[in-house]
Amino acid sequence: MGSIKILVADDEVDLRRVITLYLEKEGFKVFQAADGDAALRIEESHRPDLLILDVMMPGVNGWDVARTIKRKVPIIFLTARSMEDDKITGFSLGADDYITKPFSPRELTARVRAVLRRSGYGVDPESILSIAGLSIDIAAKKISTAQGELSLSPKEYDLLLLFVRHPNRVFSREDLLLNVWGYDFDGDERTVDATIKRLRQKAPATQDLIRTVWGSGYRLELNQP
Repeated sequence: MGSIKILVADDEVDLRRVITLYLEKEGFKVFQAADGDAALRIEESHRPDLLILDVMMPGVNGWDVARTIKRKVPIIFLTARSMEDDKITGFSLGADDYITKPFSPRELTARVRAVLRRSGYGVDPESILSIAGLSIDIAAKKISTAQGELSLSPKEYDLLLLFVRHPNRVFSREDLLLNVWGYDFDGDERTVDATIKRLRQKAPATQDLIRTVWGSGYRLELNQP
């Protein structure tokens, strides 16, 4: 089975962006919707495997989206409301989980995996990734080349894995901070530059792979002219 598809529907742009970054880091394919109408269009055209729905979206709200969908699909509701009646309504509509804002993106990611497991999806990432002479053993968190295993810090490993999973995608420094260091990291964007510099030194192959995109950020470049 290919990448598991997840729809994130929420009218808060920054929240959608953070959730998407965390889920994509885990290898999921993510679609975004800013309101219920867009969510229904994406649901019909792309048939996502799991829906993350904000309850209080303008127009068609999350509950109405759940009522309209004509197929069985796992649903996680997001809401700023924590009243018991609201949760009962959500679960009566088939919700598999219900998360009250504010929440940790790491917690949401863990709940997504738990819901998918309960729904019968295999959510373990591929055990080995290979790209441009790099071999990544995800279970063991080891990266090797023809010359042997690389000695990387946890953040260097996470950064390289993110690039490998999304070749040719440009990540801003802010994107990388959110994705690798987390939503609550107190450092600044120079942390990204310093980590990439160390990564290039430890893994010479990445010097030709991880390119600086001036004014934008970084990308792992493959098959570019």
